Amino acid sequence: MTEKMKAARFYGVGEPLRIDKIPVPKLDPGDVLVEIKACGICGSDIHIVYEGVTPTAYTPMTLGHEPSGVVFGIGSEVKDWKIGDRVTIHPFLTCGQCINCLSGNSQICLSRRVIGIHTEGGLAEFLKVPAKNLVLLPVNIPFDQGGIIVDAVATPFHAVTNRGGLKAGEKVAIFGCGGLGIHGIQIAKVCGASLVIAVDAIDSALDRAKKVGADEVINPRKENPIEKIKEMTGGMGVDLAVEFVGLKETIEQAVKSVRVGGRTVVVGLGPETISLPPPTTFVRTELSFLGSYGSTTLEIQNVIDLVAGGNLDLSESITERFQLEEVNAGLERLHQKIGNPIRIVIEIK
Repeated sequence: MTEKMKAARFYGVGEPLRIDKIPVPKLDPGDVLVEIKACGICGSDIHIVYEGVTPTAYTPMTLGHEPSGVVFGIGSEVKDWKIGDRVTIHPFLTCGQCINCLSGNSQICLSRRVIGIHTEGGLAEFLKVPAKNLVLLPVNIPFDQGGIIVDAVATPFHAVTNRGGLKAGEKVAIFGCGGLGIHGIQIAKVCGASLVIAVDAIDSALDRAKKVGADEVINPRKENPIEKIKEMTGGMGVDLAVEFVGLKETIEQAVKSVRVGGRTVVVGLGPETISLPPPTTFVRTELSFLGSYGSTTLEIQNVIDLVAGGNLDLSESITERFQLEEVNAGLERLHQKIGNPIRIVIEIK
């Protein structure tokens, strides 16, 4: 094995990533070395590279938090994995000891770090991670789908099933039908929602939403989404609204679209201050307003089981694929939303 590997390195905001040759990482006893086959890129990478909204812990750094590949090396204390295992990788590095980890909420570990943001990421030929972060990838799930599962699919799964507590037969509104929201629609249907309403300002995104199972679609540039949702639900509103945009306007629309006693879950990230109804309305109608971030390893496993069993179809989730040397072209297309991408994947050969 060579002692050097190729990696896409972030040096500064507004600068293209550089393909550098850097040392292959050395393993600690509890680590594994994964030969990366594919790594998704998403809005978080755009926040880092173009906007500077999400700072990395240091520079230069290898980005990429949606990687999958094959186990290539094993630390001396690793017992449950073997060379050649196909895996995807939970991107959250957690302590396992804080109150949130111990209560099953490791996604909000008090000392959480994220690969590709706080430590070296998956846009490289090899990645060192703790063995506990691996999830076995069945042979019938391609590496590109395996990579995006850990964020683009598991994040909305956590939002809909855990934070949103969706029950079979309930009505759901999904605000934003991009890389996360489109999977939120599919998950809501898989979990038994009786009505799924998709809201997006781009008609092609709404067409895609219909294709994956949305029962109704609304373009807020053409009609009032709150009025339409109330109309579609007999004046009541939906049981659950999940917001994947992160804008003040869409969050307010989501809150106003739920029934008395309904739940709103916000997944979208943005800088604007959130505005809620006055306490006289918020309290007397028992509205639930919840944030949702990431997912747990168990939830990633749940999603893998759904995909492997044919219950969740990700065959249309990857819009384009680029080689590692073309990573900047992929980032630019995602940044400019060329082709209205769901997920763009970097293949590493």
